[in-house]
Parts: sequence; C-alpha cells; structure tokens
Amino acid sequence: MKNNTKYLLKNVGLLTLSNFGSKILVFLLVPIYTRLLSTEEYGIYDIYLTTITLLIPILSLNIVEAVMRFALDKKIEKSKVLSIGIKIVIKSILYCAILIIINYFTNFINIFNKFPQYFLLYYALNIIYDLVTQFAKSIDKIFDFAIASILNSLTMLLLNIVFLVVFKMKLNGYFLANCLAFAIPIVYLSIRLKLWKYIRIKSKDEELKKQMIKYSSPLILNNIGWWITNASDRYILTAMKGLSENGIYSVSYKVPSILNVVQAIFSQAWIMSAVKAYDDKENEFIGQTYQIYNCVFVLLCSVIIIFTKIITKILAANDFYIAWRYAPFLMISVLFTSLSNFLAGLFAASKESKIMGKTTIIGAVINIILNIILIYFIGTIGAAISTMISYIVVWFSRIKMLKNIINLEVNLYRDGIGYLILIMQAVLINILNIGMRIYIIEGILLISLIMLYNKEIKGILDKIWGIIVKKKF
Repeated sequence: MKNNTKYLLKNVGLLTLSNFGSKILVFLLVPIYTRLLSTEEYGIYDIYLTTITLLIPILSLNIVEAVMRFALDKKIEKSKVLSIGIKIVIKSILYCAILIIINYFTNFINIFNKFPQYFLLYYALNIIYDLVTQFAKSIDKIFDFAIASILNSLTMLLLNIVFLVVFKMKLNGYFLANCLAFAIPIVYLSIRLKLWKYIRIKSKDEELKKQMIKYSSPLILNNIGWWITNASDRYILTAMKGLSENGIYSVSYKVPSILNVVQAIFSQAWIMSAVKAYDDKENEFIGQTYQIYNCVFVLLCSVIIIFTKIITKILAANDFYIAWRYAPFLMISVLFTSLSNFLAGLFAASKESKIMGKTTIIGAVINIILNIILIYFIGTIGAAISTMISYIVVWFSRIKMLKNIINLEVNLYRDGIGYLILIMQAVLINILNIGMRIYIIEGILLISLIMLYNKEIKGILDKIWGIIVKKKF
C-alpha cells in the first residue's frame, strides 16, 4: 500500500506543477483577448472550441480514453494500443474534413464557413495532443507530460502576444497561436517518448480493437452527459431569464473553480493509481484514499462556503456581486463531481465504462428537467440547486453500482450527515441576513464537520507529522 500511496502523491505533485503553471499562463492572456478581439470574434472562437469539444469523442469513438486505459494494462502490448489509437484518430480527422466540406457546399451552418481551415487544423492537433499526452501518462512518463502541459501554455502565451500584439493578425493569429500551442508539445513528446518505436502501421489485432472500442464507445455518452449537465443550465437560464441573469450566474462559477482545479489535478493522477491498485487488489488503499479525499473536499467546501461573499467581492464587480448566492450550491456540485470522478477511476480500472455513461446521462436528464421547473419557480438560484442535485444523483448511482465490482468501504450514514451540513450551510448563508452572526453559525457547522471527520483528520495529521519528523531527523 505504501508504494501505491507514493505513486499517487508523486503524480499529484507533478500534475499540480503543470496545471497551476497552465492556469497562471492562460490567465495572463485574458487582457490581451478582451483588448484586441471583438466580442463577435471571441464568440466565433468559443463556438468553434465548444463544437470541437463535442465532436472529438463522437467522431473518434472516444478512443483516446481507451488508449490510456489499455496501455496501463501490463498484459497488453503498448505498441498495439497506440497503433490502434492512431488509426482511429486519423479516420476521425478525415470524418471531420468530410463534415466541413459538406457544410461548405451546403452552407448549413454559416459560421463554420468563416474559418474552415482552422476548424480542421484545431480538431486534428487537439485530438493528436490528447492522444500523445494520455499515452505519456499511461507509460508513466508523468514528468514529460507535465513539461508538455507547460509548453502548451507557454507557447500559447508567447504566440498570442506575437500574432495579436506585434503582427495584429486578429482572429487568424488567435487560431494559429492556439493550434501551434498543440503542435509544439506533440513534437516534444514524440521525441522524448520515441513514439515511432511504438507505431506499427501494418499491425492488426482485431480482438484488441474490439475490446478498446467496446470500452470507449459508452464513454461518448459520458462525455455528452457531462457536456449537457455543464451547459444546459446556461441555455435554459438564458431562454427563461435572459442574458443578463446568465452572465451573473456564469460569474458564480468562479468561486467553485478554486476547488475544481484541485479535483482536476487529483482526477488525472487517480486514474493511473486506480488501475494499479485495482490490479494489485489493494482494496484497503482504495478505501482509505476515498475516505481521505472525501474528508478533505468536504472541509474545503465548507470553508469556501463560509467565505463565499468575501471571495465574490474580490472576484466580481458590483453588478455581479449577487452571484455569491449561487456559488455555495455550485461548490457542493464540485464536491460530488470530485467523488464521481474518483469512482470513475475505479470503473475505468475494471473496464466497466458503460456504467459511467449510464449514470452521467441519468444526471443530465434530471438536470434538464429540474432546471426548467426550479428556474421557473425560484429563479436563477434554481439552476444552481438543480446542478447540485444532478451531481448528487450521479455520485449516488455510481456508489451503488460499484458494489458489483469492488468492495469499497464507505460510511454512507456518516458522510450523508456531512453532506446535509454542507447543504445547511448553503441554505443558511442565503436566507439569514444577520450580519456577522452568520459567520458564527457557519463556523459552528464547520466545527461539527471537523468532529464528524476527526478520525480522517487525525490520520492525515499523523502522516504529515511522520513526513516532517522523517525529513528532520
């Protein structure tokens, strides 16, 4: 179990380095975009990016996910896995080209005829970048993956400055900079990993290909489900309450994004550890990791809910300050997203991808129905509450279905009390307008959570103290 813990912590550390570096560099680009691109130009780019994000898993049968999972399998030859992945990715690029040509001649969606060459180039480089980075992680080249991620962000920053600020290339320069930001890390990883050694063009393994597609295909539903869950509230809110309300609601997502960065880093590292632990039948390691992960995220969620008003005041202008009301419920949504992704790692390890797709679609359908009902009756806050409920449903569905795959010890009764306390915090901070006294009440609820999870907290502190003492002496 110690080896699995070290492996997980090492990967979390490296991924933290690459992710935080990326977030900071991309943040620096925001003033450049808003100053040098018109709202229409940025809108075109956003539509292209959103559409490509949806098309990649559909046209490629989500094969990139299968490449990572099957390359992690010690019994399967990695060259066969990558070769199958490359062939399917190339086909998906051809399918995308066909769609662009059809749209060009039919003019079915006019906006995609403005920059068709960049649409195809961005699609191709994006999916190839995903393929090589996921393969790098699967063969345990996490350091090289981290460097590639930093190269991606650094290239994006520098080339956007060159193309937009120096050469005044406007949207053409923006597209070109972002495409090259994928190309350079692809070249770096190809050389570092010597990818040509893994490619077998003539190699055919139809049985392995069938297994990979059988695993990856259900994940298309998973991706579409998450896409619907993340986007449906924006569309429905805009239709029912207008763009202004949606703008305020969008700002409320900035507060939970603090926790979202942490969960994104852990999720990337966890899937590799989950496969290793599952293969080694380390149920105790999996159970302990889940309990600690749950404890840390519950407490972080509680603390951020307490300071939601202050954080929103710092992040948002006066017109957007009301966004703090929705943030606590979205924060709880991130908690359950994190737990759902943890369980997704175990489904991936056991190659039970169908469960991920089913549960996510269930959550997406519930989210759409609740959005329509709650936004109609209670306004914008209904969107945040419906999002929270849909994520809870996804988590609960997965925790129940996991019992058929692995014996994961979860104290649902104790955790349920913890989640109810968080919901109580979110509700009270919204309905009680009692000045500073609300912070006393919220503080008492946080203390109750600390008492509830005292065993996990003690275990975390003991491990931290053990590391400090070991290094000191």
